[in-house]
Amino acid sequence: MSDQHPDDAARRARILIEATELAERLGEPGLVVLDAQVELPSPRFDGDYRVASGYDGWLAQRVPGARHADLTAALAAPHETLSFMRPTPQALAQGLAALGVGPASRVAIYDRSDGFWAARLWWMLRWIGIDARVLDGGWRAWREADLPVESGLPHATHAAVRFEAHARPGMWTDRADVEAIVAGRTRATLVCALSADMFTGKAASRYARRGHIPGSVNLPARKLFDASGRYASIPALREALGALASEESVCVYCGGGISAAVDALALTLAGHDAVSIYDGSLQEWAADPALPMATAAT
Repeated sequence: MSDQHPDDAARRARILIEATELAERLGEPGLVVLDAQVELPSPRFDGDYRVASGYDGWLAQRVPGARHADLTAALAAPHETLSFMRPTPQALAQGLAALGVGPASRVAIYDRSDGFWAARLWWMLRWIGIDARVLDGGWRAWREADLPVESGLPHATHAAVRFEAHARPGMWTDRADVEAIVAGRTRATLVCALSADMFTGKAASRYARRGHIPGSVNLPARKLFDASGRYASIPALREALGALASEESVCVYCGGGISAAVDALALTLAGHDAVSIYDGSLQEWAADPALPMATAAT
């Protein structure tokens, strides 16, 4: 017996795009391909935080016509201590407009890190009402399909556009919201998208303290992909999500709001719309010793 819902295929097609389909559509009017790569190596020891733009990788090899979307600067809000924070809706619109992205654009996003950065940018675009699709399997799928690659500075230019952003409510939570969830004043399920070893504090952390926010459940983002690096089938995702698929409200976090976007995308694929991302995540939470952290598995 199949667990497939009648609209699952349509929902997946709205959110994800296969490499072969993207290759066929390259050059179509209105299509904008964004390379969202950021370099963030795994921590070698506690507090080991190294981040760099993915510009050099984009320059070396990319999907033909792809534009470099800089999630470290142009598409992030400046902050003294936190990385990758979402900008205001209008600042985000301005950053996207400079890339030639507007409300009428059809956007495809990929990265070279298994789709994590692509999911983050997809969530941000969704927030301001721009439809986008994530390349399922990312750069790995593109290369395995032996599809064309472009290198060097782009030959073509693109015109900037102008538009007013209108933010969709309920897609982000802040520290005060999470404190209310932990204290039981707000009903929502906290989900940590980091690995099990990071959740329990066994692995080195980039952040000030190891562990997770008390009361969280652990749903590692990497467990939502199949062996090829693509998102698992929607029935398989529902099985992985378990009770989360039917929770009234879910708030996902990780270290800096990136892995959380993979969980958020997977929940959306499964048909769950009451999902938010704690943007500051552990980068903010763990830095305040007054806020509780836990290391035991739940």
